[in-house]
Amino acid sequence: MNLTQLTVFREVMETGSISQTAKKLNRTQPAISLALKNLEKTLGLTLFERKGRRLVPVPEAHYLLAETTGILDRLATISSTMEGLIKGHAGSLNIATMPGPSAFLFPRFISQSVGENPDIRITLSTRSSPQIMELAGTQNIDFGFADFEHSAGKEPQYSAELIRADCFCAIDCEHPLASRKVLTLSDLDGTPMGGLHPSHPFQRKVRQEFEDVAAEYNQTVTCQYFLPLIPFVSSGQCCSIVDPLTVATERELNLSNGKLVFLPFEKPLRYEYALLEPDHRPPSQLAIQIKAGWKAEVLRKLEAVTANPRATSIDDVRGEQS
Repeated sequence: MNLTQLTVFREVMETGSISQTAKKLNRTQPAISLALKNLEKTLGLTLFERKGRRLVPVPEAHYLLAETTGILDRLATISSTMEGLIKGHAGSLNIATMPGPSAFLFPRFISQSVGENPDIRITLSTRSSPQIMELAGTQNIDFGFADFEHSAGKEPQYSAELIRADCFCAIDCEHPLASRKVLTLSDLDGTPMGGLHPSHPFQRKVRQEFEDVAAEYNQTVTCQYFLPLIPFVSSGQCCSIVDPLTVATERELNLSNGKLVFLPFEKPLRYEYALLEPDHRPPSQLAIQIKAGWKAEVLRKLEAVTANPRATSIDDVRGEQS
């Protein structure tokens, strides 16, 4: 007994005709007759009685039809599901992103990409960048989006695609520096600044850049990520050096009600994002599509705010360091 025989049997049950079944299945009448004969031989049972030009099923054939319909419908469902998985139209996705993009840009992109597809299940977690690196390294997510931090010690169990782009200085539009076209870090010497926690790699980088030009970095406001700094800046309490995706988010949400300007630096201060993918968790077609789509979306957003983005691999970065 095989699927071809069961398919032929179901069609004969529905049409009552060898010729009609042959037309429907696009096969010859002898091929249909042979498949039916072989099925009856396998079962040891005559399934139809011929009355004129019609085949009349015996009572046992009706039981076989119920079982056959269940089998063929289940196989059709499996085939459809597998086709969806292969095309990235079905499946589950477990992803993690750092707090800034998770507030708006990332969930909007995911929701637009998935649409109203009921066959896709999404788990989106907001984590710190070190936690996302840990999740990727322990193979617990399909991919993550984080600040990039150079790992020390043993080789990480994930691959990374990096996106580098220029940072900006967020300034209240009434601040004396707001009319400038570009800034230097020396322009901010002693100015009240809002920034991230001292342990954040970007914050360490900022402090070092200020030290290199003998300028005082006067941090008066500290937040976990950049977006909460916007109200402090727009009220004139401080300035803040922010990543370019924060600029993109502010331009879309207008959290400051138009009270901010974002100025580039004369000597670019680059921010590094990372798309992290576990080394030992083969990606689904859905994960591949969503990850590639998000990368393209990030690059578009960064281009739109003139942040001069550049995508690279972690191997290229290691080559620069060696």
